Amino acid sequence: MTTTRAESTAAITTADAGVPGAAKEPRRPFKKYFRETGWRHLVGIAIGAFALFPLLYIISASLNPGGTLLTANALFSNFSFDSYATLFQSPQHPYGAWFMNTLIIGLVTAAGTVLLGALAAYSFSRMRFTGRRFSLTALLVVQMFPQMLAMVAIFLLMVSIGDIFPAIGLNSRIGLIMVYLGGALGANTYLMYGFFNTVPASIDEAAKIDGAGHARIFFTIILRLVAPILAVVGLLSFIGTSSEFILASVILIDPEQQTLAVGLYKFVSDEFSKNWSVFGAGAVLAAVLPVALFLALQKYIVGGLTAGSVK
Repeated sequence: MTTTRAESTAAITTADAGVPGAAKEPRRPFKKYFRETGWRHLVGIAIGAFALFPLLYIISASLNPGGTLLTANALFSNFSFDSYATLFQSPQHPYGAWFMNTLIIGLVTAAGTVLLGALAAYSFSRMRFTGRRFSLTALLVVQMFPQMLAMVAIFLLMVSIGDIFPAIGLNSRIGLIMVYLGGALGANTYLMYGFFNTVPASIDEAAKIDGAGHARIFFTIILRLVAPILAVVGLLSFIGTSSEFILASVILIDPEQQTLAVGLYKFVSDEFSKNWSVFGAGAVLAAVLPVALFLALQKYIVGGLTAGSVK
């Protein structure tokens, strides 16, 4: 029996189809590629350039010894690390103290926010009590009014507390942390509540059969299962407190007690002594904290933000 050339080629192609890399798909025409995929690449490149330009500009400004933003229009035309050295040499601007204050306040507030939010979310998710629905709604409604609206009341309250307990009153880091923790619930509780609902209640029931109480179940079982949402809330809390300006500027008065957000403003607040180069250098170093924390918790972020929404 004779076999035509076309049939032999088809047989070889069919035989090689199961071998990886043996048969290559034909390239799509450019118009079809652009219509299906290419335009998305262009949009991604444009968005990436739009997001990276402010970062490149502030880095260029921090390396510009001129001290103005106008001379930083030509990116990286001047290159000097004098501004970074100036940050730690000015006694009127204790950048090192600001950095440590921000780190301490941010980490303590983040830890407290995670603990308080997790306790509230566990209570609403696992317990049934009178006023449960009303409390959930009240938390959400209260968060519609930012703490900035109560700035005067918070200031007077901190002054009164400081007269009795100076350690937690005005011009103290502990006092600012307490103010931040006062607004820690609300959105964080709702975010955690949705994630806690994805954990099967049968785990709690099995632990109760073995004699475990709510405290043991919460600290030894549930917290390990909801680690992604804890990481997300902690990250968001740290970023929010480290960049908060209004309450920090009202409560913290002495330069040694202030945070980076308040302290860096002094470099550009004076009319005749604005130094945008030093300000840019301080902003670049201040960004190291949230970026490092974000990279460390990156694997938890997607799961922590999306798992609670599919219940």
